[in-house]
Amino acid sequence: QFVESGGGSVPPGGSLTLSCTASGFNLDSYNLAWFSQAPGKEREGVSCIESSGGSPYFADSVKGRFTISRDNAKNTIYLEMSGLKPEDTAVYHCAADRGDRKCSSGEEMNIWLRFGMDYWGKGILVNVSS
Repeated sequence: QFVESGGGSVPPGGSLTLSCTASGFNLDSYNLAWFSQAPGKEREGVSCIESSGGSPYFADSVKGRFTISRDNAKNTIYLEMSGLKPEDTAVYHCAADRGDRKCSSGEEMNIWLRFGMDYWGKGILVNVSS
């Protein structure tokens, strides 16, 4: 349902852009999110944006360094990552849901996780090391 690209290994301070292109459904009516799962840790919310638009949410750990965006014409969601740190190393998953979701805090992203998402990307590995 998602074709993913981006990811890889970069040194600290590097940049990457992750992308997920939807197949079989139109992203413009979906709430969109990126989650990360570091080795040995639970999946957690990184960033989200509601289907209606508005200001996106970013976890404190990535605020000012990551940008989420959507291109409805390309049916694609992006996560632009800069100033990468070793602690950003994780598998990143894009996700989409049509439910009544709010996107303004980490607690709300945890609710997204508990209720589940309509579509998940399989995951993109990001490794930040020198």
